[in-house]
Amino acid sequence: MIRLCIAVLLSLIGFSAAAQTLPATDQQRPALKAEAIITGDIVRIGDLVDRAGIIANVPIFRAPDLGSTGTVSADAVVEAVRAHALVGLDTNGLTEVVVTRASRTIPAKLIEDTLAAALAKQYSLGEPKNLVIGFERDMRAIQVEPNASGDPRVSRVTYDARSGHFDATVEIPTGAANRGLLRLSGRAVPAVDVVTVNRTVERGIVLKDSDVSVERRARADVGRDIIVDLEQAVGFAARTALQPGRPLRSADLMKPEVVSRNDTVTLTYEIPGVMLTVRGKALDGGAEGDVINVLNEQSKRTVQGVVTGPGRVMIGTRQPKLAANLSPSNAAAR
Repeated sequence: MIRLCIAVLLSLIGFSAAAQTLPATDQQRPALKAEAIITGDIVRIGDLVDRAGIIANVPIFRAPDLGSTGTVSADAVVEAVRAHALVGLDTNGLTEVVVTRASRTIPAKLIEDTLAAALAKQYSLGEPKNLVIGFERDMRAIQVEPNASGDPRVSRVTYDARSGHFDATVEIPTGAANRGLLRLSGRAVPAVDVVTVNRTVERGIVLKDSDVSVERRARADVGRDIIVDLEQAVGFAARTALQPGRPLRSADLMKPEVVSRNDTVTLTYEIPGVMLTVRGKALDGGAEGDVINVLNEQSKRTVQGVVTGPGRVMIGTRQPKLAANLSPSNAAAR
């Protein structure tokens, strides 16, 4: 019996030793990752290798810049972990690992809007949305640590109202409890919306939606009587040739001509109970409501009348002598 127990014990000891020398299964082996997202400026073994064990937190590479993506070759990873006694790394057939540095993006527009609000409030420049800001250096989005909380804030700003020049210091959240300083300078001026044409428009052409657009311009550069709404331009005709990029003014537009120069028109003289009509020739072009000169083709005299519609001109009752220029043979009693 004792001999049997000893034999069983020896067989168990041998099985245990054999189990310890068996190779690890694929599920137990450390394996290379295809992609890794890093927080912080150091890449650790565990960022690139699954099941790295106790050496997972050992740093081996420098991380890409905030918000950037880079690659590291599989051979470089194998070489880096070998020094830390990690053997049997399964590369999964990969040749490289894509590494992305996590970040939070602070848009350039947010910084610009924050600065505009500070300038408008401190220097009484009106609505922040009506400020046009130009920076001396290109303003770009800023990448900060993903745990950075809060928004940018202006800690200092100076402004020259005559030149529009400003200098500002903006605090930017860079980490959980850290803030960095961004120094900015440039020019800020109050602005207005203006309507401009997108192409050269000849006199008399009626503007369509596709012909006009709205742009923001410095208020001091546009003067008075500018058109600020597309509805004030669409459907109206160019009084003179219009050039693209130039702000439209009220004087640049007119109602569309319904009578053109040399058109044959019907001249009408109307008083209570009587309406006289005769054919005439327009000596001027005009829109509805415009006063133009018309040649009475029978009397050969020039009269003035108000355009009332396409091909129609009304002789006003304040000009009774003009009625005598109408031929009675063409008069029609109402």
